[in-house]
Amino acid sequence: MKNKSASQSAFFNPRVLIGVFVVMTGIFLALVGVGVLSAPAANIAKALGKYQIITSSTDPLVPVGFDCSTIHEKGIDKQENMRAGAIMIACGQTAGGSSSATTATSTLGPVGRLFQKLLAPLAYGAGDVDLVTGTETSPNVTQSETYTLANPDNPNQIVVAYNDSRGRNVSPINISGASVSTDGVTMFTRLALGSGHGPFSNTVGDPVVLYHKPTGTWFTVWLDGACGGQGLGGVQDRHSGGCC
Repeated sequence: MKNKSASQSAFFNPRVLIGVFVVMTGIFLALVGVGVLSAPAANIAKALGKYQIITSSTDPLVPVGFDCSTIHEKGIDKQENMRAGAIMIACGQTAGGSSSATTATSTLGPVGRLFQKLLAPLAYGAGDVDLVTGTETSPNVTQSETYTLANPDNPNQIVVAYNDSRGRNVSPINISGASVSTDGVTMFTRLALGSGHGPFSNTVGDPVVLYHKPTGTWFTVWLDGACGGQGLGGVQDRHSGGCC
C-alpha cells in the first residue's frame, strides 16, 4: 500500500482546515466591509420594494395605492421632481436624505471638512438677489430646480420658476413657485395666490417658462395633478391652462 503524500495528508488535517476556514471568513467579511458583496443585498431589497403597494402614506407626495412595480413604466426612476423622489424613497428604491445638516456635516473627517471649506464660495451672497421674498414657514422652506427666462423684447422683464415646498401640505398640493423682476434683476417679487401658496395650484414641480412673442404672453409648464397625476400641464398668466 502506498503512503499518502505529505501534501494530501496536510489537506485533511483538522488544524489546517480550521485555518483555511478562518482565513476565508476573514476575506468574506473584508469584501462585505468594502461593499463588494453589498450589491446583491441591495438588489434583493429593491426587488422586494418593487412589488410593494403603498397602502398608507403620511406624505402628500406619495399617493395611497401607488404600485411600486410601475416605477420604471411611468419613468419615475428617471425624474428629479419632489414627488418622484418621495415615491422612490417610499418604495425602497432609494435612500432618504438626512433630516439634519449638522448630522451630515459631523460625519465628515478632517480632510472632508477641509475640502468643504475650499469648495465653498468665497463671497456667497455678495452679488446675489433673493428670489424667495415674503414669509417662510418651517419645515416647508425648500426651493429647487430653477428655470429662468427673460423677455426678448424687454430684458428687464425676467421670470424665474422653481419648485417651492411651501404648499406641500395644502389640498390640492402646490409645489409651484415663481418670482418676477421688472427692473433687470435688481429686485424680485415672489408670486403667490391669495392663500399665500404658490401661483399654480395642483402642481408638483419641474417648471418650464415660455414667452409667446406674438401675443406678449408668458406661459409655464409643470407636472400637474389634473393631467394623469404626473402629466404635464400648461398655465397662461396664472389663469387659463390645460394638459399638454
